[in-house]
Amino acid sequence: MIDAHPLERAVGVERYASSTPGTGGRLRESPGDFRVREIEDFAAEPAGESAGDYPHVVVRATLTDWDTNGFARALSNRLGISRERVNWAGTKDKNAVTTQLFTVRAIDPGDVPDIRNAEVEVVGRAGRNIQFGDLVGNEFEIVVRDPDRPENANGITDELAAFGGQSTDAVAASAETADAGRSVAAPNFFGQQRFGSYRPVTHEVGLAVVRGDWEGAVLAYVGNPSEHEPPETRAAREFVEETRDWSAAIEEFPGHLRYERTVLNRLAENGGESEADFRAALETFPSNLQRLFVHAAQSYAFNRILSERMARGLPFSEPVEGDVVCFADADAPGDLTIPDPDRLQRATSERVSVLSRHAERGRAFVTAPLVGTETDLADGEQGDIERDVLADLDIAPSDFDLPGEFHSEGTRRAILVRTDIDVARDPLTFTFALPKGSYATVVLREYLKTSPLDL
Repeated sequence: MIDAHPLERAVGVERYASSTPGTGGRLRESPGDFRVREIEDFAAEPAGESAGDYPHVVVRATLTDWDTNGFARALSNRLGISRERVNWAGTKDKNAVTTQLFTVRAIDPGDVPDIRNAEVEVVGRAGRNIQFGDLVGNEFEIVVRDPDRPENANGITDELAAFGGQSTDAVAASAETADAGRSVAAPNFFGQQRFGSYRPVTHEVGLAVVRGDWEGAVLAYVGNPSEHEPPETRAAREFVEETRDWSAAIEEFPGHLRYERTVLNRLAENGGESEADFRAALETFPSNLQRLFVHAAQSYAFNRILSERMARGLPFSEPVEGDVVCFADADAPGDLTIPDPDRLQRATSERVSVLSRHAERGRAFVTAPLVGTETDLADGEQGDIERDVLADLDIAPSDFDLPGEFHSEGTRRAILVRTDIDVARDPLTFTFALPKGSYATVVLREYLKTSPLDL
């Protein structure tokens, strides 16, 4: 196996599943090189229906160079409403062309404003807001610019097909049919964007919260300078760490770092001396970002667990004794296979062979924990891995019994992501779909094998 990039190792991703050298190249040279369209399971009634029965206006937005939170903030500002009245199913990154649904509570469809770099279409009305659970998956069309070895994509596809459990004969037969529609699989890591591409600290904030260190959480966010940041930003973070002069630090931070400045304003107001003061500062974040900190901590532990499973040579495509397996969602719409973490079964010695057959047919998936208060850990060697990682991080399931939006019951998540992938040349282009919660960059990192900053 090839070791991962140092920035990836900082978020728990230690290696690649494939050993063929990467194609090289860069993603997102322009927003149009990275196109994402959400697949949602969310019905809308006609826009003329009663606002009393259907108070949420549903819009479909195609956004160029907008992250989801930024667009929601711009939309709410233009409408003069709270950002909390704008909801969506999945959070998308900037520097892409993304198409997704939003719901906006208690507005008139005719009030939807024009916003730069956004095509916004009123779809109708709904009786409730759209939620994360309404997201089924995402379709991707991604162009790689300036690849050094585009021909290596074939060998990587073969290796990822084998990683997904295809036999050598099946891989060879599939390879003869060209690149179109090849079935591949990769470790279902959380991608770099979960933690921050240039400054991966979101999980550090979350780990501090889980450990009850509210002051450490704040300083991990507003301090903690990165060599990948502009000099003035590094200087501001160094200033706040050295002085803890919250009022003076506000003036040091560039205006575009809104969240840092908001946190510092709250600390300047409340004194910034007690754990309660630091917790109140973190609670200035929107509710979804408060949850994101803890989710990032869970994601980091998950990545560490997967990396250790790879290091020990345990399979990802089939269970071993002690694993916890989830089944595919039989009611999921569309063609995607969606793991259902609510349908779990332990791979006991009596059940492991039956569950292996289900996994071979794509009906079951080995899981690892996104640890929380209600999370049960695995048995056997996988259970040893999970407990060792949590012990090393000095966290336990009970630590997630936290106040407000920081609380998390946890769940389990499939350790393998499968997809049918089309590979085209001139330019090197990948077309595929993934179930919700899985990252396109986690598949493409296997192909490019480059810095996550190029992804």
